[in-house]
Amino acid sequence: MSRRNITPVSDFILMGLTDSEEIQLVLFTLFLLIYLITVLGNGGMILIIRLDPQLHTPMYFFLSHLSFLDLSYSSVITPKTLDNLLTSSKNISYLNCFTQLSFFVFLGATECVLLSSMAWDRYAAICSPLRYQVVMSTRQCCSLVFGSYLIGFIDTSVSVPCMSRLHFCNSKEIYHFYCDGRAILSLSCTGTHSIEIIIFISAGSTLLVSLMTISVSYSSILSTILKITSTSGKRKAFSTCASHLLAVTIFYGTMIFTYLKQSISPTLWERIKWLLFFILLSSPC
Repeated sequence: MSRRNITPVSDFILMGLTDSEEIQLVLFTLFLLIYLITVLGNGGMILIIRLDPQLHTPMYFFLSHLSFLDLSYSSVITPKTLDNLLTSSKNISYLNCFTQLSFFVFLGATECVLLSSMAWDRYAAICSPLRYQVVMSTRQCCSLVFGSYLIGFIDTSVSVPCMSRLHFCNSKEIYHFYCDGRAILSLSCTGTHSIEIIIFISAGSTLLVSLMTISVSYSSILSTILKITSTSGKRKAFSTCASHLLAVTIFYGTMIFTYLKQSISPTLWERIKWLLFFILLSSPC
């Protein structure tokens, strides 16, 4: 491709969800309400866990970080989306776009690993209750959380710099409401095959290890619960895992359905994807 066909890009255009001003106003009100609920819910949970000494346990320690990640998710994406719904200008600068993408990848990878750490915590609580305090010591919990953030940072450091080195042609319209990685790759006028392989290996390994950890943990948990003879004991064991299982189902279910489903038409899929994504952002911990 000749050099003159490659145009330096200083900004992108987020095409958003709809061109109808009436629908945009409705969506703005809806998403603002969801965002406020998300901020108040997750922020309140973090504050309560921090102030109540009875909640200074491994489970609530992980839960406070999960609330922080969900709150950060919403704050990375939603404000710009709300601004685009109210204004005619849909532009986002090149720097802001990749900054948004960086935080999105970082938070997503971190949450994957954190959810697997929470599964390990539930495994220790149910399968090894007598050794729980030793296995899930304060030092161990901090190490697991630190490792989650570290893996998220590594994934971001691998994938986002690769995409930022791409060259973009005349088209700079992102058919999404945020800077999604696949949407950015589709705008490149240079080869993306090698970058896609790198991203697949980086993100896929994190996702695979996380899912395997969760699957193995809950297989052991289920086996242990089935051995409990009393109904109340089984109910109590299930109740300790219910909220985490709900978070895992919403997070991974939405992610898999959003990024792996390819059989429906692109136009319809883009309309469905934003709804699924906002369900993910507003999901309870």
